[in-house]
Amino acid sequence: MKYNFDEYINRKNTNCVKYDGLKRYFNIEDAKPMWVADMDFKTPNFILEDLKKVLDYEILGYPEVSQEVYSSIISWYEKRHKISNINNDEILLTTGVVTAISACIEALSKENDEVIIQTPVYYPFFSCVQNNNRKLIINPLINEQDYYKIDFKDLEEKITPKTRLLILCSPHNPVGRVWDKEELLQLCKICLKHNIIIISDEIHSDLVFKPFTSILHLEEKYINNCVVLNSPSKTFNIAGLNSSYIIAKNEILKNKISVIIKKREIGNLNLFGLQGIISSYTKGEEWLKMLLFYLNENITIVNQSLNNKCNNITFKIPEATYLLWLNFTKVEDSHKNIFSRLLNKSKLALNDGSTFGKEGEFYFRLNIALSKNELIKSLICLNNEFN
Repeated sequence: MKYNFDEYINRKNTNCVKYDGLKRYFNIEDAKPMWVADMDFKTPNFILEDLKKVLDYEILGYPEVSQEVYSSIISWYEKRHKISNINNDEILLTTGVVTAISACIEALSKENDEVIIQTPVYYPFFSCVQNNNRKLIINPLINEQDYYKIDFKDLEEKITPKTRLLILCSPHNPVGRVWDKEELLQLCKICLKHNIIIISDEIHSDLVFKPFTSILHLEEKYINNCVVLNSPSKTFNIAGLNSSYIIAKNEILKNKISVIIKKREIGNLNLFGLQGIISSYTKGEEWLKMLLFYLNENITIVNQSLNNKCNNITFKIPEATYLLWLNFTKVEDSHKNIFSRLLNKSKLALNDGSTFGKEGEFYFRLNIALSKNELIKSLICLNNEFN
């Protein structure tokens, strides 16, 4: 294979949160970390080689943002997503998608305004809203045997004149849904009707196993009522480079966000982050294709291991991401005890589902972006304790 996803890389003592943060976050050091959403696969060589060339400059001074950065984003959207109407002026660079969400909240709403999130959902959504002194409105997803849908009736019932924003996770983390075009259209119609701006976090949009629809694929009136956030960080395993961007085709929204980016000083990417965007989006198509194939095989391995009649742990095969939303409701124990057994008996550190919202009780998020051999060993430990 041109790219070896079976390779084991020891990440301990490399100052990575996933491994070296176990003591701080879980109060344990000997568990297998399957929580933080980065991959245990080697960052692609074409990115590493280009980053080494940056070191060859021998002076790591202030960088200029080249046209190549914008062109790489634009060309990636054309090739990967068949979206061809993005231009430089509609792209705002930021130092992370979470920082971008927080900046958008400040830019597009006022203190005590209402912001809707759809739980269970990526837990920084909660803190981004609350740390900006906005009121959090929960629109829980409908769970139909672990296949999740948007509850449009509940959504409309909770909208008030103070509701300003809805943060959309698309594809959805942790439940793995790729929203259908019809679902997005219905959501966009409701939000447009009530003057609610959509902040669409699309960081997992490359890691999909079915066709992905972005709000940028929809009609202009819906596109103008949203901003899209993205980054190559999840796709190409470069989260540590802190490079992301916002696409805002509505100039009024873009200018408001730009003011906050400047106020917070979060628009200055470093040399390596800028190069990471260029390298990922100009050289990454083949690598991504092979990555998705490997991830699909890993999902199959988990499915064969867990989804049988005798098993107490179930999950729905995701439509996107390398994160599995494991259902432990059949385990006759408390959520707290299950978490303790995962850590201390199975020696596995998974994300506690309750941090994604109260709907995540008895669920745990499993990261399967690691070698097959390591995954199989982890599944044996899981089955030995719970089945």
